[in-house]
Amino acid sequence: MSVLKTTLENGLTVLLKEVHTAPVTSFWIWYRVGSGHEHVGITGISHWVEHMLFKGTPRWPKGTADKAVSREGGMWNGATWYDFTTYYATLPTEKIALELDIEADRMTGALFEPHEVEAERTVIISERQGAENDPLFLLGEEVMAAAFRVHPYGHETLGHMCDLQSMTRDDLYRYYRTYYVPNNALAVAVGSFETQQMLDLIRQYFGNIPPGDLPDGRRPVEPPQRGERRVVVEGEGTTAYLSLVFHTPPATDPDFSPLIVLDTVLTGPSGMSLFGTGGTNKTSRLYRALVDTELAADVSGSLIPTVDPFVYSLTATVRPGRTPQEVEERLWTELEKVTTDLITEEELERSIKQARAQFAYSSESVTGQAFWLGWSEIFADYTWFENYLERLGRVTREDVLRVAQTYLRRSNTTVGWYIPIGNSGVNE
Repeated sequence: MSVLKTTLENGLTVLLKEVHTAPVTSFWIWYRVGSGHEHVGITGISHWVEHMLFKGTPRWPKGTADKAVSREGGMWNGATWYDFTTYYATLPTEKIALELDIEADRMTGALFEPHEVEAERTVIISERQGAENDPLFLLGEEVMAAAFRVHPYGHETLGHMCDLQSMTRDDLYRYYRTYYVPNNALAVAVGSFETQQMLDLIRQYFGNIPPGDLPDGRRPVEPPQRGERRVVVEGEGTTAYLSLVFHTPPATDPDFSPLIVLDTVLTGPSGMSLFGTGGTNKTSRLYRALVDTELAADVSGSLIPTVDPFVYSLTATVRPGRTPQEVEERLWTELEKVTTDLITEEELERSIKQARAQFAYSSESVTGQAFWLGWSEIFADYTWFENYLERLGRVTREDVLRVAQTYLRRSNTTVGWYIPIGNSGVNE
């Protein structure tokens, strides 16, 4: 079935797709606000506000909405990332009005009770402290902060500890009332329903919510990088890590599809979503160069669709007895090959096939399809999702060489080493 896209009078964008393979429907409400809209002083606020929307409204006191969805056999959750905050439930179709009721109510009625704010401050600070026990989080935070000097993509979604300690209930509530308005939101439903009936239902629950006055949405433009940047992080543990990030264009750029193929050639297929997972990468170039030679225990790549230019990242776990420098030198040798010579026809075909398979896996359920339609509409429009496979199929070996030469340059990279304290960079 084709997708219906329309906009209600209050500015709420609606995407509907009928899928009658099972008697279930997934409903999502997306807000065009995430950590990529924050500034120092309120970093982490999008994630914190997301948590607070699970703390109740006058109509749905704390814990009752969750129990109501579970009682009907549904799953219910939310997520915050760079460009969005989203909430969703997947339920039997005849019960989906329950989720519309909950989401319309908490678009305007979340309480943000002071004692709940303080309780959640403890939870989020604990979450941040837990992340700091992970060397890859510490390394990633420093690398991204070095890669982005002005754009808020350089801040972790969890936020800085100083901001989590100082933000007030008024800060959170003001942010909520500013961005949780229908003209900054997107409603997506995929499942076994009749389109007109679902549209009428969405209009019934959301149509009377007034639009808000949105602030200027312009974000800082990251200036061009003028040379390689490096960071070294020292911390606890016995394992060293290596991270390289390269500035890359947003998801709407024509280079994005060749970059997906390049990533698959280098590190294997990636799911790119909340639901897809990468498959085996043992045939990828960097696995063979780093893992098979016992320089690294594993290697992975990440290319995330975003609204503004972001980064392509490569991460390797250094094997005991090896150093980040050794792994980095070999990695650059492989990157120089892919920026000098065309990949083989076999690599191109295998990479496109693997990328297609991962995408199909992440979008086979109604929940996955609703996720992809909504996320695509956030960073581009929903047709990005619909035309994804077609764009992949048009990628040539020459395209892959061109984007490798364009983006995998030393002057375009930020390199990070994690050095376990007491090991001088060598795992023993």
